[in-house]
Amino acid sequence: MLEYVKTILLKVSFDIRLFEKELRKAFKVLVKQDLVLLRAWCYEQFASGICHHIVKRVFTKAAF
Repeated sequence: MLEYVKTILLKVSFDIRLFEKELRKAFKVLVKQDLVLLRAWCYEQFASGICHHIVKRVFTKAAF
């Protein structure tokens, strides 16, 4: 499931609203271990881009 979420996030990263929606949906389908891996991947993948602030905000608010 983690790989599927990564694929979706890469495909929707052009639209910040859609990206945030899909990132939030990931919290509903992934287990805690996968969320930790997803967080690391997101920070690496979207370190410098329009989605970086979304990643930071979503993972800061999330309690997992």
